[in-house]
Amino acid sequence: MIPHVQTPSFADLGVPASLLAALTANGINEPFPIQAATLPDSLAGRDVLGRGRTGSGKTLAFGLPLVARTAGRRARPGRPLALVLVPTRELAQQVTAAVEPYARAARLRCVTVVGGLSLQRQADALRSGAEIVVATPGRLNDLVNRGACQLDDVTVAVLDEADQMADMGFLPQVTMILRKVAPGGQRMLFSATLDRGVDRLVREFLTDPVSHQVDPSTATVGAMSHHLLHVSAADKPATTAAIAARDGRVIMFIGTKHRADRLARQLLASGVRAAALHGGKSQGQRNRILEQFKTGQVTALVATDVAARGIHIDDLDLVLNVDPPADHKDYLHRGGRTARAGAAGVVATLVLPEQRRDMDRLMAAAKIRPQRNSVGPADADLARVTGARTPSGVPVTLPTPTRAAAAKNTPAGGTGTGRRPGRRPGGRRRPARRPAAR
Repeated sequence: MIPHVQTPSFADLGVPASLLAALTANGINEPFPIQAATLPDSLAGRDVLGRGRTGSGKTLAFGLPLVARTAGRRARPGRPLALVLVPTRELAQQVTAAVEPYARAARLRCVTVVGGLSLQRQADALRSGAEIVVATPGRLNDLVNRGACQLDDVTVAVLDEADQMADMGFLPQVTMILRKVAPGGQRMLFSATLDRGVDRLVREFLTDPVSHQVDPSTATVGAMSHHLLHVSAADKPATTAAIAARDGRVIMFIGTKHRADRLARQLLASGVRAAALHGGKSQGQRNRILEQFKTGQVTALVATDVAARGIHIDDLDLVLNVDPPADHKDYLHRGGRTARAGAAGVVATLVLPEQRRDMDRLMAAAKIRPQRNSVGPADADLARVTGARTPSGVPVTLPTPTRAAAAKNTPAGGTGTGRRPGRRPGGRRRPARRPAAR
């Protein structure tokens, strides 16, 4: 008989009482494995190198010690005490939303600093004082260079999704930032892999780090199933529409923003509540579309890889690769939008005949053994795997997203658009429009 191993509680791991109460209030009663592994070391001030897949609970693994070790201190204007660097705006918003309840419990102020939103408003928020900053590297460097933020009081610094920052070319900016923070402070780095220069960051900035690898970098969730759906070029559009028309939400990944917009329009015309999400949209538009997807007003989110990191949607059970990803890392990050925290999920990929060999190599690199089916839009196997059904054919029009809905996703700390209705940037009132001549 195998003895039962008791999972340690957050209290056993050393989380302070004030944060225990906040965890309970948020319905979090038991740590995930990455949290149980890292918290004793991180709460003690050790440098931590954490490796694990997306959706494994990494945010609280660094968020709780970041708050606990900053509590009781007060930041001077423009001089934060703790920093989290992330690769994308969406991930910055997600991290802020996850950390802020515990920061409030410790009476700490958070500011989110990302591109695409008002730089002046973010500078003002920093000058008002914030202990914790969650930032993308480019925007933070802008604010540092303008003198709106100084980093020499930062004693706890976190790099989240470091491998993605390397992939996006951010390592020189990350290096400049980390060289400005207080020497001798605590560093925590979380990454799925240590290649593409991430290992150099570890060597330069982490001191005697404790390494924890709860999940291998290529691990897949046990409850996640992987399917290669072989389709003909002629059947692919109708097959895509049938999957989009399923009873339930789906993220559909596609190669370019122009094709994402076109597919979203085609799905709307066929009766599917679809919207496109990509880097060509403003941050406000992206926030509003995400809110519509979370509330079910949009059921098919057509996304480029901008959405593969940093988007957390509860109870999303299907990810569809309309276009196969470029490599196995992109595949794993796309798939990480489903089956989060151990929930069930399906990752399906539409594969044209000429793409089969490349997909076989990609699956081998990801150490995944997918199920393979040849399908068409009306096949029983397609419905079994994805829940596909025939679209209604009745065109739909989505309701116009409201600013109130978008506000739910606006980063904390006063870093929204920075504009009031009827005003230009800088506070000047926009001249009233004259009625058009008739």
